[in-house]
Amino acid sequence: MSQVIDALWLTVSPPLQGFDRPLLKNLAQHATIAQWEYSQALDEPCCLETALVLLHDYLKHHARPIHLLGHSTGGLLGLLYARQYPERVRSLTLLSVGVDPAMNWQAHYYTQRRFLPCNQQTILRQMVYGLLGCPPRDMTETWTKLLEQDLYQSLSLHDLVRSLNLPPICVETPLLICGSVDDVVIDPNQLQGWQQHLHHPVSRLWICPGGRYFFHYFYSQQVSEQIVKFWNAVLISHSSIGGWGVECGVG
Repeated sequence: MSQVIDALWLTVSPPLQGFDRPLLKNLAQHATIAQWEYSQALDEPCCLETALVLLHDYLKHHARPIHLLGHSTGGLLGLLYARQYPERVRSLTLLSVGVDPAMNWQAHYYTQRRFLPCNQQTILRQMVYGLLGCPPRDMTETWTKLLEQDLYQSLSLHDLVRSLNLPPICVETPLLICGSVDDVVIDPNQLQGWQQHLHHPVSRLWICPGGRYFFHYFYSQQVSEQIVKFWNAVLISHSSIGGWGVECGVG
């Protein structure tokens, strides 16, 4: 890599990247942050292992541990990477990732498709209201199309036949769990379930006062402040034991 980066945002949902940009813009004021993207081709089988191999190919030449961040399945990918390569992950921030880390908006969508006598477009419009609240009327169709694109282009563990559940994935890496109090996908119970798995002294859970599934879009400043505060706590933690944390601070 030509540029030393402090943090890496993981996305496996290219159509929904617009929801990430306000947060990344805020974080870029405090650290050098890059984006890593995985796009799922229509004729490819959905496989987290493939994404993990590609992510490791990207990170294995990085000289020091890095802050990883991800929303939804991007966060799940970071969680799996931190479990497999803990020495390469300085901290991990998960947004809208429940204690069942496979749960995402698509799991809810496919459940409704299986049990409700509605077509795809009708359910996707309902999902827009569930995920985003009450969007402006002229944005509903735009966001419905984004969700439809995400069904075909994102890495997902779910389909019309089944929805996959995963047990909690425990890591020793410093962990920040962020979610929203009004998220219908990752509800407060899914978030609170993380409490018994926060093993590192600086690991923490923060619940946003609103914003639903894409709270990091609507509350980007508040989420950014929580992440930077967490990064600084990680820095202090490693500095106090003479670790690599002294190498890379955030302002």
